[in-house]
Amino acid sequence: MSIKFGTDGWRAVISDTFTFANLRLVAQAMADYVREENSDDPSVVIGFDTRFLSDRYAADVARVMAANGIHTWLA
Repeated sequence: MSIKFGTDGWRAVISDTFTFANLRLVAQAMADYVREENSDDPSVVIGFDTRFLSDRYAADVARVMAANGIHTWLA
């Protein structure tokens, strides 16, 4: 299953192609980029909104970031 991006971000249907497994793949790619750009003291802030499962998705991204040694704040 491929992950597709458009002009407004990730294009997917929740629980079809926007899954927790795919989210973790994207989060890992983001973590790799953050570490590349700031290897000394990387940090991120992760927020979420009221959409379905948004809080759980944000928590999963935070876990991936933290597992990569990135200081992570979950708003």
